[in-house]
Amino acid sequence: MLKQTQQQKLLQKLSPQQIQLMKLLQVPTANLEERIKEELEENPALEYSEDGSTPEDEMEKPAEEFENGEDEFEPDGSESEYDNIDISEYVSEGDDEIADYKLRDDNYPDPDEQRTMPIRVETTFHDHLLDQLGLQTLDERERRIAEQIIGSIDDDGYLRREASAIVDDLSFSQNVETDEEEIRQLIKLIQTFDPPGVCCADLKECLLLQLRRKAQDDPGIIYATRILDDYFDEFTKKHYEKIQRSLNLSDEDLREAIGQIIKLNPKPGANHSVLNKAESYVIPDFFILNNNGKLELSLNSKNAPDLRISEGYREMLKEYDRGDKKDKRQKEAVLFIKQKIDAAKWFIDAIKQRQHTLLSTMEAIMNYQYDFFLTGDETTMRPMILKDIADITQLDISTVSRVANSKYVQTEFGTFKLKFFFSESLSTDSGEEVSTREVKKILSDMIGGENKRKPLSDENLTKMLQDKGYNIARRTVAKYREQLNIPVARLRKEL
Repeated sequence: MLKQTQQQKLLQKLSPQQIQLMKLLQVPTANLEERIKEELEENPALEYSEDGSTPEDEMEKPAEEFENGEDEFEPDGSESEYDNIDISEYVSEGDDEIADYKLRDDNYPDPDEQRTMPIRVETTFHDHLLDQLGLQTLDERERRIAEQIIGSIDDDGYLRREASAIVDDLSFSQNVETDEEEIRQLIKLIQTFDPPGVCCADLKECLLLQLRRKAQDDPGIIYATRILDDYFDEFTKKHYEKIQRSLNLSDEDLREAIGQIIKLNPKPGANHSVLNKAESYVIPDFFILNNNGKLELSLNSKNAPDLRISEGYREMLKEYDRGDKKDKRQKEAVLFIKQKIDAAKWFIDAIKQRQHTLLSTMEAIMNYQYDFFLTGDETTMRPMILKDIADITQLDISTVSRVANSKYVQTEFGTFKLKFFFSESLSTDSGEEVSTREVKKILSDMIGGENKRKPLSDENLTKMLQDKGYNIARRTVAKYREQLNIPVARLRKEL
């Protein structure tokens, strides 16, 4: 049996403005300009302000609209909407008065200061190989096959595709018939290119190829080649005693051979590979300077574009207001103009709110970790979680997380991701809460100062930390060591 019922529900729903604001918060400084350009292309009512000024009434739309989820600039196309178009707020008597409306203020350094980051110009790894291919004497068909092979090489310099797969690729995508033997011959040619070790299938082949480019009459090279050829697994596990016994090497010969191997490059393409524009260099969102013991926080000037509403669009509304005959076509055009102007106002407000959120969040982090920003000593860092900053700034934890995961701060001691300053707490014997960052720094220093012939085990490290007053378990030490990308004691052993 079917029946109809009515229910009341209380739901939380984000408006399109709130969603877009969250997306803007996640955008790092390196990509903000590109995001603004996209908005300028989509919305002709928005433009850069050459003099940093805009009409007064652009300031009238309050930031609270982000909180209540209003969405004023989307017409529903109803007849009543066309008949009752209110444009009084756009053509008020004082709209010709120009007010100072720069999104920058004293918190922003001038864009020409030395701390503005330069853009790096690079040649990609694959371009480097193609340049060398151009110096070879090959016919057009061979060149196309070689280009396909180079295009199949990973960014770290390895060719992990099988020859049969490359044959199929050429047949289907370029209509070039070849066989595995010809592919292997061209692979050998590419392996003569720089950097040494390129176009190999695995690490063993890569290292051996680099060794064979060295002087073969050197005893250290000879022993190193034999170790990689016959005892590669033992070498990777650092079972040096077994290698020494099997090859009947003296301590000096073994040390020389291992020294030759560790000089080799396990990733020949790594020095040439280029990451995407946002990752290949860091543009800080904030600067913190120590001015005679007082910390000064400023935002990167790239966070502060000067935007305004297009005067041309405002003039269109004035002409409509002055006209007598208003047909439906004109009303549709005016609704479109209103939509674009309101969207531009919202975007300007979103940029302003983004800057306010960034500044308030970073100021809270700076004050919380004040001692670190003064001294650069990681052991002075306090335990700090997202909730601590959210409580100070009165922002949602998810908002603080978005800021912390994608923003950087430049200090006298280096450039750090904001996430770096967040850490859990650990108790000491005296009951004091200390940052896990402090424990990791002490652990890293211990391992850095150990005797590499007899590296410290996790158990020994745990005992040393406990002797210093830190209540920590061995499994926690192992977890922190892994987070620091430090291998186990056996793999840290050196001759």
